[in-house]
Amino acid sequence: MRGPLPTLLPSNRFMTWLFSRVALLAAPALAIALGVGALAPSGCAQSNEILPVSQVREGMQGYAYTIFAGDQIEKFDLEVIGVMPNFLGPRQSIILVELKGPKVEHTGVVAGMSGSPVYLDGKLAGALSLKLGVFTKEAIAGVTPIEDVMHPEAQGNASPVMSQQMALPNEAASRTGLPSGSALEPIATPLVFSGFQSATLQQFASQIQGYGFVAAQGGTSAPRADDAHLVAGDMAGMVLVRGDASINSACTVTAVQGDRVFLCGHPFLSLGDVQLPMARSRVVTTLSSSLASTKIVNVGGAIGTIVGDHLTAVTGKLGAGPAMIPLDLDINTGAGQKKLHFEMVNHPKLTPLLVALTTFNGLTQNAIYGEGNTLHLSGEIRLQGHAPVQIENTYAPGDSLSPDGLPIALSVQNMFTRLFTNTYELPTVEHISLKVDSVPGRQSFTIDSAWLEKGEAMPGQTLRVRVLLHPYRGAARIEEASVRVPDQIAHGTSLRVLVGDGDLLNRASRGFAFSGSSGPATGLDQLITLLNKERRNDRLYVGLFVPSPTILWDDKELPNAPLSQINMIDGRPAPGSVQVLRESLASEASVQLGGPVTGVISLNLQIR
Repeated sequence: MRGPLPTLLPSNRFMTWLFSRVALLAAPALAIALGVGALAPSGCAQSNEILPVSQVREGMQGYAYTIFAGDQIEKFDLEVIGVMPNFLGPRQSIILVELKGPKVEHTGVVAGMSGSPVYLDGKLAGALSLKLGVFTKEAIAGVTPIEDVMHPEAQGNASPVMSQQMALPNEAASRTGLPSGSALEPIATPLVFSGFQSATLQQFASQIQGYGFVAAQGGTSAPRADDAHLVAGDMAGMVLVRGDASINSACTVTAVQGDRVFLCGHPFLSLGDVQLPMARSRVVTTLSSSLASTKIVNVGGAIGTIVGDHLTAVTGKLGAGPAMIPLDLDINTGAGQKKLHFEMVNHPKLTPLLVALTTFNGLTQNAIYGEGNTLHLSGEIRLQGHAPVQIENTYAPGDSLSPDGLPIALSVQNMFTRLFTNTYELPTVEHISLKVDSVPGRQSFTIDSAWLEKGEAMPGQTLRVRVLLHPYRGAARIEEASVRVPDQIAHGTSLRVLVGDGDLLNRASRGFAFSGSSGPATGLDQLITLLNKERRNDRLYVGLFVPSPTILWDDKELPNAPLSQINMIDGRPAPGSVQVLRESLASEASVQLGGPVTGVISLNLQIR
């Protein structure tokens, strides 16, 4: 606070006092005149002037900005150890630095610090992006040169090695004499899970780690009017899931140019050009650890779109965000009903895992869920311009320690994997609705035996088949189904009656066409048809097969194919996928049981 003008100061002291006051008042205007950026919340000026990597020299002193807690951008010092040319790839250099100061020497390089702007000689030189080793005594880090951060598209042809840790495998490291953990690797990008329990993350830990993420629990903060007012050193990231639970990543902002935001200094997943929501991130605190220090982060309000994910930076654009896939999960148990709503990104490499994570967590981490129940899943996936994909199956609890809800999550993940890995077109998912009904107890059935009403039958006759089922820890029961013998079947022919579960009849009637992949279809419509034709696991199926070939052509079944058609396509190139089965499914019946069915019985039927 400015006091009254001293009256007894010597002239030289007065001039010093006056100059200091004028300089203080003139500093902001001078900074603008020199092209220096606005003052950071820490009170340290941030320069927009760039220092090329060609001018970086060993021993140069500098500093960087990051947030350790709250919204306060803090400055820490560093010293250049040297420049490593061609480190990331051809003409892809990095700057090796040592971080200095009480905080960074205590925490080391922190997960979430990637992207922190680095200044040398008062000029912006790059983004903190790499860390050296584990349990190291010095806080040594790698810096991506600023030219590569601000022009990542120019590096688009470089190999995306940064998406995975660049350390050698343990066996190779032992052969070459490198100590474990001595390699430079990308600073971990925290994948912040809000509303997720550690039990959920454990079930998908291998898949999460396979993406190179460090899973961290966090929260959400209410959107603020200033969320989009970013400066270098702030935190922002990509939103993968939002709603009643959220998943987002968090990086430090390297620079802001107009509506363009540069983050991370390394890739998120090397996805290239993308459309992912961008949100403000707010740091609660920084957790120090000798193994892996990390920032504890809350996700804030939406501020724009991540448009690029390249080798040397993640880039975003302030403004409106992209459309997301809404997912509604309805859970019904004897204890009550729970309705949950989520939104997730539409991306072939991310959506299947995100759907599984979100479904499993929403199902199991709420008050009305209980283990030991049979779960019936139903729902649909609505796709733009195509028929919806129908979902229906039942899952009984098992004897292992795996959570009862895990098979549902994996089944939904498999469905989305098949949709998104098709080679025809990228589906646009408009809405996902899932409903889970929970019934107390283990409702499952094993097929013990089956028999025909008669060992012989006439053409056109309806045949009754009785099946002995053994419910889990219950009394055996008999179910009955009827199949009809074709009118045109020849006398003396031997037919096969197959009694089994849905998976068995799928394979018997579709051969190699039934698989866990995208199948033999030639378009997304054909794939959807195949998915909707698959039989359910909570039904007992009886199929009557006749000894005449079936031609499977894409999603079409041509039973009782004449030899002339088979000879025409046999061994010759044909459009689409063609397969010939030695039997044709002539008649089929099913009985819904309310629980998964397992087992198979094959019976012979003679036509007299």
